Amino acid sequence: MAGEHAERDLRLVVAARFISRAGGEAAFFVGVWGKAAYDFHATPSQIALLMATMAVCSIAGTVASGVLVDRYGPKRVLAVSEAFFVPVALSFVLPGGMGQLTLLAGLLGLFGAPVLTAAASFAPFLVASGSGLDRVNAWIEGATSLSFVVGPAIGAVLVQTISIDWVFVFDALTSVVAVALISGVKVEHQRSERRSRAWEELKAGLRYAYSHRSVRYPVLLGTATWLGFGAFGALEPLFYRDVLRTGVATIGWVNALFGLGLVAGAGLTRLWPDRLRNAKGLAVACIAVGFGALLYVGTHVLPIVAVGALVWGAIIGLTDVLLRVLVQSASPDDMVGRIAGVTEMHRQAGELLPLAVAPALAAALGVQATLVGGGLVLALLALLSLPEAVAVDRTPRVREVRAGGLLDGSDEPVSPNP
Repeated sequence: MAGEHAERDLRLVVAARFISRAGGEAAFFVGVWGKAAYDFHATPSQIALLMATMAVCSIAGTVASGVLVDRYGPKRVLAVSEAFFVPVALSFVLPGGMGQLTLLAGLLGLFGAPVLTAAASFAPFLVASGSGLDRVNAWIEGATSLSFVVGPAIGAVLVQTISIDWVFVFDALTSVVAVALISGVKVEHQRSERRSRAWEELKAGLRYAYSHRSVRYPVLLGTATWLGFGAFGALEPLFYRDVLRTGVATIGWVNALFGLGLVAGAGLTRLWPDRLRNAKGLAVACIAVGFGALLYVGTHVLPIVAVGALVWGAIIGLTDVLLRVLVQSASPDDMVGRIAGVTEMHRQAGELLPLAVAPALAAALGVQATLVGGGLVLALLALLSLPEAVAVDRTPRVREVRAGGLLDGSDEPVSPNP
């Protein structure tokens, strides 16, 4: 009976994550990027400012949400965050220019970050021991990846058939449905009897993440990954507008292919060699992610870009599951939320820093060359980290990382912004 309840909870979490994230992906890639690049004819500097505002506010939301997850559990934080997110999503039908859109992007980051942190913290609460951590993470990440297929595609359809503002209405509705689904989850969260001030709890989480090699390495390599992607936040919509010369709907359709790749990558994790199911394997995967970006943005030919998006998505989907499992396997039970928050904070910081130089690089080198350079930087950083990865693999972990079973079993459940 306990196993049936656990599987039911997992199904509800996976369904809520898929539905909510589908709305978020539609709203961001088609809605926010579409309004900025096509409705308001934004420059690289304006889009960089928008993305920077979103990243700074996301970091603030992440700092708070990691502590809240450890205090109140991921279920409560996720449900409350989704409820607050509804009016934020609906407000995106109002802006008349880039200034207002940028301010709303800050609210999107602030209220969206707790959703991401809570979702990233759920897996350890859904398994009795570390032996099921890989399978649960694969399903949650798989649902997130599948939403990347459905969300941008729905966004493209809404833009083509009604208007871009309906993308944000769709995003709000998906958050409402997610709240309803999460309310049925029966996950118990054991609150610690010892309570300290939020700032002290946050510092403890940061101190643990930075002082333990088995956590620090995947967190920092994840940061390097998003440093490589940072330029995409400011320049990718302009790649479609100025290099490929396509309409806003193409962003949705190609990102749907990217999402299909993410789903495939999450499923292929079970085929990843046992000898690379560790920090060294994460480094190898990140090298592949860096070179995969070249296939995506290295040409002017739309069919090649589409194939590149699919392949690149598959590599990233595999890497995301591996990174999540490695971080959680090294996280104590009472710090899962805070360490997940540290991971998300580093991810957002990694996206933020390149925005300071992306517009200048695009002006000097061109949009396409700057994006290609970001991929090469990531591949180089991951390659240089291999000696540290070997040392990390000799470090004991809190939970076992089981070699097999990703997305396996007869009790399989059905099925990047909130």
